[in-house]
Amino acid sequence: MISPPHSFDQKIKGLLDSIYPDQDTVMLARQMVAAFWPEGTHQRKRSRTPGNNLWSEKDALLITYGNSLLDGKHKPLDLLYDFLRTRLKGVVNGVHILPFFPFTSDDGFAVTDFRSVNPQLGDWADINRIGSEFHLMSDLVLNHVSSQGPWFNSYRQGIAPYDKFFFEASPEDDLSDVVRPRTTPLLQEVETVHGTRYVWCTFSHDQIDVDFRNPEVLLEFLRIIRLHLDNGVRIIRLDAVAFIWKEVGTPSIHLPQTHAIIRLLRLLCDFTVEPVVLLTETNVPRTENLSYFGNRNEAHAVYNFPLPPLILHAMMSGTARYLHRWATAMPPAQLGCAYLNFTASHDGIGMRPAEGVLPEDEKQRMIDTVVANGGLVSMRALPDGGQSPYELNTTFYDALASTFEGADDLHFERFICSQTIVMSMEGIPAFYIHSLLATPNDHEQVERRGMNRAINRHRWDYPSLLALLNAPDSPQARVLTAMSNRLKLRAKQPGFHPNATQFTLKLDDDRLFGLWRQSLDRDQSIFALHNASGETVEISPASINLIDGEDWVDILSGDVIDPLSEQVIMAPYQCRWITNRRQDSD
Repeated sequence: MISPPHSFDQKIKGLLDSIYPDQDTVMLARQMVAAFWPEGTHQRKRSRTPGNNLWSEKDALLITYGNSLLDGKHKPLDLLYDFLRTRLKGVVNGVHILPFFPFTSDDGFAVTDFRSVNPQLGDWADINRIGSEFHLMSDLVLNHVSSQGPWFNSYRQGIAPYDKFFFEASPEDDLSDVVRPRTTPLLQEVETVHGTRYVWCTFSHDQIDVDFRNPEVLLEFLRIIRLHLDNGVRIIRLDAVAFIWKEVGTPSIHLPQTHAIIRLLRLLCDFTVEPVVLLTETNVPRTENLSYFGNRNEAHAVYNFPLPPLILHAMMSGTARYLHRWATAMPPAQLGCAYLNFTASHDGIGMRPAEGVLPEDEKQRMIDTVVANGGLVSMRALPDGGQSPYELNTTFYDALASTFEGADDLHFERFICSQTIVMSMEGIPAFYIHSLLATPNDHEQVERRGMNRAINRHRWDYPSLLALLNAPDSPQARVLTAMSNRLKLRAKQPGFHPNATQFTLKLDDDRLFGLWRQSLDRDQSIFALHNASGETVEISPASINLIDGEDWVDILSGDVIDPLSEQVIMAPYQCRWITNRRQDSD
């Protein structure tokens, strides 16, 4: 193991001084380095400098559970590998496999063993195989662990070091300011060998929050990250990271120590031989979310959480007014940073990121339409004892079955438009498997499992799915084909590099959402236009400043666009990628 450079020594000690001021941080720094680079591994001699070469226009991610595809015969990870190779090769080059560890609840997010692959899914060899052909993202569920796992059992029995691994509080403490994503009681009473204790549960009583005030907790998670890196993981998703540091009498979210821990992880990752990307999962309003970029020294990437509710609203309302207003005010990602763009994930469509962006009456219309289309609503507890909509539970495909005006025959077109916006924007696009497969709401799972989020966590019978994908007129085949074609085309356009210049176009009609993208070398311009309405809209080429003398073509339709023509026609929910540098669309 190479000894860390002097600047590394100074940086890690400075961070540890701010996190653990009462500890011997020189000794702690050595322990951190030994945990992250054990015998047999080594680090870079110099830090990886911030840049835009950790990703490119070729990058797109699939989000999926390890058991989204089943057939009763093969390991689910075998089926996922088959689906990736036979249906998504050249469409996506990365895959986020949601927690693939043994667990007790919350579909993997109550982990019992971070070092093992759930045997019902497969084993590390299966994970390695996927990671050898696709950029692999794994979940670091670092805020909490299962109440039934060995860590918490050891805590209850008073076994070191786990006897100090969990955050305790008292029912007498003032916890009124704590920000909660759930309505369940925050504290859970448990019996231990040392008597009754009250442990902190941000999410559920099967998910017990660990206590990062104890540096042994951080050391253990560094060892877990190393295990993931050694098994081919290259993107580390920091799940629920905003909540990891708690202090009684505070909101216990976004505290300074949380940001310092992320800076510490970023510092370590910048010295790894492996090209590692840190992604923070913080489903909060925009300013809070963007804070996790830090000063180019925290997350490499953050989820663009306002996108799902804003795109959904635009498609339902027929106006891109609020999406445009938000996009205009969004800063470009700093050098070495990127947005992760999406509309759907294993969770619901978060409503908190819409706070201050969508008016209350517009949010209510969206909620009512989702419910009319078979969706559900989950609530969160407020400090005053009230409740507020936290997320909409639905597949994104079914959510767009109708608009504020009711049902029509443009469901497919509306959905593809919503996903094309994700492909067009600055950042890396990511697509939940059930969006690619036009999966309907799974009400049977909700009833069977008693959990709203199960509506969007369908498990496909793989032979039945393949039969649908081989039937050209099925929603599954139509959506996957359309999405695949656009993603393959997108991957060839330098103007869609995640850090390529983006300007939001102020068009005359709120029905259109337009972006100008320009490649890093300024050679390619792409005018990405999206009709968010069910009406035909006309737009003048002059309004998007097409330069005369250039050859402009819409690479989605093949239409040649004359800069001097009077109008360009946009059919209902049509999208156009008008560029001066046509790439091979094969």
